[in-house]
Amino acid sequence: MAFDVQSLRDAVARHGHVARIVLAEVKGSSPREVGAAMLVWADGQSGTIGGGALEYELARASRNLTSDTLTRHALGPDMGQCCGGAVRVLTEFYDAARIETLDNEVIARGPGDMPLAVKRMLADARNQGVRPTPQLVQGWFIEPAHRAERSVWIWGAGHVGRAIVAVLAPLPDLAMTWIDTGADRFPADIPDHISVVPAADPARLAEHAPEDASHLILTYSHTLDLELCHRLLLRGFGFCGLIGSKTKWARFRKRLAALGHSPAQIDAITCPIGDPELGKHPARIAIGVAADFITENRNDTSRQERRA
Repeated sequence: MAFDVQSLRDAVARHGHVARIVLAEVKGSSPREVGAAMLVWADGQSGTIGGGALEYELARASRNLTSDTLTRHALGPDMGQCCGGAVRVLTEFYDAARIETLDNEVIARGPGDMPLAVKRMLADARNQGVRPTPQLVQGWFIEPAHRAERSVWIWGAGHVGRAIVAVLAPLPDLAMTWIDTGADRFPADIPDHISVVPAADPARLAEHAPEDASHLILTYSHTLDLELCHRLLLRGFGFCGLIGSKTKWARFRKRLAALGHSPAQIDAITCPIGDPELGKHPARIAIGVAADFITENRNDTSRQERRA
């Protein structure tokens, strides 16, 4: 988990004054982990710290508070929840001016003078690039600032492309670029953090993608799909998935081989994407794709066996 400064900035721009509620410490069983956060404003909220009574009560209380608080809650005795643990919760209030004081790498705050242990963690982050996990240290709460760790390029804004974007957009750590042949191909309402790129010839953009990017090829044109596969094989990628049937992929394999790609190179492309056992409805495809993305240790062998 990390401090999503951009989401907080966007919320403040829309609502003026926003409370950020974050789990600072967890003892025993809890619905969410340290660093889980939610934003609350006068008539709404976003994010979650686990739902249930804890979230409801903290959101309600934050609308009546005017200063930062660090509170402890025993989930069973205090909240009537089945979780047997206890949490400490930091509630902070932000406006546009306070957001500008936040560090771009690691955000640390607490009462009194900064403890030496916290100073050392900040020095390690700035001098050695060691990003700390969210944690409470001697009354000071430390969080790394959120930054997208994985570049995802989605080629195609049809039904499947829209379904996949809808599922992936809320996931943390994804820097998403969405490409299609014209601006009219995209929906009207797109999250601010997604880069939308209309391009008359999308395949020409392949050479500009990061070499470790993940790609999902879902266009309306088999010809364009093939050209994207060809150019991305030349460019290099971290992951490349293609929507399609076994028949489509068999034909693509032959055509990519004719273009000079070896069987080992072609095998680096995953087709079909998602989990075929879930079905062909766009939402089902999107769920399968999202499952692949949130699996930290992707098992190539089991994935290929599932598609065989």
